[in-house]
Amino acid sequence: MAGSLPVSPLAPSGFPELPIVDGVRFATVAAGVRYTGRTDVMLATLDAGTVIAGVFTRSATRSAPVLDCQAKLGGSSDKPAAILVNSGNSNAFTGRNGTESVRAITETTAHVCGVPEERVFTASTGVIGEPLPHDRITSKIEELAGALAPDGIDAAARAIMTTDTFPKGAGTTVRIDGKMVRIAGIAKGSGMIAPDMATMLVYIFTDARIPQDELQALVSAHNEVTFNSITVDSDTSTSDTLLVAATGQSGADVSGNDAFSTALHGVMRDLAHQVVRDGEGASKFVEITVSGALNDRDARIHALSIANSPLVKTAIAGEDPNWGRVVMAVGKSGAAADRDRLAIRFGNVIVAENGWVSPDYNEAEAAAHMKKQDLLISVDIGLGDGSATVWTCDLTHGYIEINADYRS
Repeated sequence: MAGSLPVSPLAPSGFPELPIVDGVRFATVAAGVRYTGRTDVMLATLDAGTVIAGVFTRSATRSAPVLDCQAKLGGSSDKPAAILVNSGNSNAFTGRNGTESVRAITETTAHVCGVPEERVFTASTGVIGEPLPHDRITSKIEELAGALAPDGIDAAARAIMTTDTFPKGAGTTVRIDGKMVRIAGIAKGSGMIAPDMATMLVYIFTDARIPQDELQALVSAHNEVTFNSITVDSDTSTSDTLLVAATGQSGADVSGNDAFSTALHGVMRDLAHQVVRDGEGASKFVEITVSGALNDRDARIHALSIANSPLVKTAIAGEDPNWGRVVMAVGKSGAAADRDRLAIRFGNVIVAENGWVSPDYNEAEAAAHMKKQDLLISVDIGLGDGSATVWTCDLTHGYIEINADYRS
């Protein structure tokens, strides 16, 4: 299915030019895991000294590669490392076969690339419940190792796509103590998006020097307000994986550095937004902000209730400023709310206030806002200081078409 869909109308104009991160090399190959005529495996190798942080799906049915990565995270960084990802088959709900496939891939990668097996991280994305034909991957690892290059991140982004309609990349540079630090990341994701950790598959690389525990704390914190704050369809994947690798090759110590933290957050947020912009069948990118909740947790519950509501999402697809559906979503969320204190805005248009339609409400202005590709829905609960922002997309017939024949 990958590559057969029209590019999302919300897609960026093209893949960005990302900075080359010292200590990282990439290669891709067409292994025929499921697709024909396209690359479907990517390999990244990382120099000795690279520290790796990550977050993973909390799904109770998470895949064998996720379980393997979780077990390896936080180990010694004095040896080189490798990341190998395949698309087309998620190696999830595959029982003992799944574990054996991961072992075969990590053993072969370790042997060919001269990397300890405990430093080989794998991921698989695609159809659930079918045994992974791992021999198609292991037979290509020699070829991958021979093609490694520092400028191959754009090809890597394409190799991990499934129903994605465009490859996703983001990067930046930041000067710290006179040294240039580079950050470059890629992601895949389009459907089955309601993260409960990170989302889909995300790989971010930097040449900053930072202790693993501090990098892990940064990744976990930024994840909550980026990848854990997006939703396409309310479904959490079995395979969600986000890894951030810091090679240290720039020589810049970013421990406790706010500029690096801000830069990393920016890359993560950019990639998270691209996932929403590639939501299956999406025609609208929607930011939902909730303020005035009892606390931030309640605000997040309200925001996700609005973002995940099929009625809200279909109203957005129909460009209908149906604020009653927003009221419904707030009321059903389970978080504290008072009907008579609610205020709702579509863009800058005040729709409702004090629990009733605003006397200043202008239907034509609200309808004009709903015709835009990028929309803002704001809700004030009127109970406290809690706030949250999440991002979603509309729900169109295209989502049904894509998922009705996903396995075909």
